[in-house]
Amino acid sequence: MDIPALYERYLACGGVVTTDSRTLKGGELFFALRGENFDGNAYALKALDAGARYAVVSADSAAARSGRADVLPVPDTLEALQALARYHRESLRPDGRRLTVLGLTGTNGKTTTKELIRAVLATRYAVSATEGNLNNDIGVPLTLLKITPATQLSVVEMGANHPDDIARLVQVCEPDLGLITNVGCAHLLGFGNFAGVKRAKGQLYDYIAARGGEVFLNTDDPDLSGMVAERSGLLILPYGLTQDHAAVLPAGPDEPFLRIKLGQRVIRTRLVGSYNAPNVMAALAVGARFGVPVSEAADAIAAYVPVNNRSQMTHTERNTLIVDAYNANPSSMAAALDNFAALAAPRKIALLGDMRELGDESLQEHCTIVRKALSADYQPVFVGEEFGKALAVLGLAEAPAWFPDAQALSDELKAHPVRDAVILIKGSRGIRMENVVPEL
Repeated sequence: MDIPALYERYLACGGVVTTDSRTLKGGELFFALRGENFDGNAYALKALDAGARYAVVSADSAAARSGRADVLPVPDTLEALQALARYHRESLRPDGRRLTVLGLTGTNGKTTTKELIRAVLATRYAVSATEGNLNNDIGVPLTLLKITPATQLSVVEMGANHPDDIARLVQVCEPDLGLITNVGCAHLLGFGNFAGVKRAKGQLYDYIAARGGEVFLNTDDPDLSGMVAERSGLLILPYGLTQDHAAVLPAGPDEPFLRIKLGQRVIRTRLVGSYNAPNVMAALAVGARFGVPVSEAADAIAAYVPVNNRSQMTHTERNTLIVDAYNANPSSMAAALDNFAALAAPRKIALLGDMRELGDESLQEHCTIVRKALSADYQPVFVGEEFGKALAVLGLAEAPAWFPDAQALSDELKAHPVRDAVILIKGSRGIRMENVVPEL
């Protein structure tokens, strides 16, 4: 089946697409995707019986041989999903013009920056943006297919674990503008080294440069500035604390959230950590590019409340928690620890979980974080096998607090409750540091 014909089926389904047969409500276009540990083709006929209007299946599957009119065979279901999303993106004409898409990637802060940009743009426009972290080969096309004809601007987040991920995703969403939040040591198991990270993320710049588009550049970031300087044809929209003559105001128990002095105005947020300042400045820059007054942008940023364990500050009956446990890598961990060290509080404890997917650099990076944490004015507690190895190599296995996993730490906190402390909780997603929160 060709893509225009498939698009007609998509429209007949009201533009509702799913890849999960368990979420069916009736009338959807179901894509039977294949993965390393699953084959959606095995559920295609069940999906139709459960209410899906059509099922897109692999041409070599048993479902394709069923002869049913509501079964739509294609050579590759993931490629068909991506091609359909690209066709939809190119078909959208808000106000008679091609839909404007901002493509966003980076090592840290992607989702927070995306949500801040969404909030700012929504003051003046009908905006669509990536939901949650649906930013991979499947998530990006699903994001695009949720865009309605009423949408005026779209913000598409793109993640990368491998060298060519961004190169593939920009071909799907075709961004007109680009923004890289930062580049750091993350997913080194896939990228190899920091240079590999820069090459991978820089594919967004390459795409924009080839098409004469614009990129937002945090001029405070030397790595991003260097990446831009290496590429000709880029139109730059600069922003940053230095560029915009802004400054981060001190945080403390009475003013724990990030505040930025911008001219005579104070930009207030519900975010914890000065490392979020570039995310706020990016949102202000995008807002300015699209004509959002600073006053309206500032109000939108002040109203944004982070969720999903991203720079969240919460107060329990016993403690104040800074929960930043959605993910972690060396750069985000170091930034979180620097911010925590600068926070004025009588008693501070940092609960630090392993940083995953660092490959051959893992031991070295964990040793660096151990040294950093032990040199500060808070009490560090380390969780996970990688931190255990680092402590052993440093000859510190007997001294600092260490637990093999989050459950062991939870058990200790339950047996010996902590009170009257400010507690940072940070770690990679796989170690589930958020599971200790109920004991705090």
